[in-house]
Amino acid sequence: MNPPRTMVVSSAIESAHEIQANLNRGELTGCPWHDVKSMLRDVGLRPTRQRMALGWILFAKGDRHLTAEMLYEEASKAKVPVSLATVYNTLHQFTDVGLLRQVAVDGSKTYFDTNTTSHHHFFVEGENALVDIPGAEQIVGKMPDAPNGYEVARVDVIVRLRRKGK
Repeated sequence: MNPPRTMVVSSAIESAHEIQANLNRGELTGCPWHDVKSMLRDVGLRPTRQRMALGWILFAKGDRHLTAEMLYEEASKAKVPVSLATVYNTLHQFTDVGLLRQVAVDGSKTYFDTNTTSHHHFFVEGENALVDIPGAEQIVGKMPDAPNGYEVARVDVIVRLRRKGK
């Protein structure tokens, strides 16, 4: 059983890929290998050995936030033969089709979130941990009007935390 997700309703329209990915996740069987294969096929990606292995590592543990380096380290520990470049390429492919959400924390630090619903994050400085903010619907009060010819795709709020006394 998947843990509950924090859902934040925003005025931005979700992309077709995000909607499709969320619908497909509701139809999972509980077998991580089968579910990853179905998720990949449903979004038009061929389930190659490397995509399957990385997808299994990413999605088998529920919602999580990983950098490419963290996923590469987990893959190495699991004896999955992939290069860091393949990990980056796979993460970007998964993001492009809506299976992951990319969250930029700093100019040099990017996390990939397996929870693709609209929500916000805490970033714990010093621990480099990204955590979903529960019940974050009220963080953004009024959305600004987009310029002519544009629409708001999504809003990312990252609240930085540090331990008291540091």
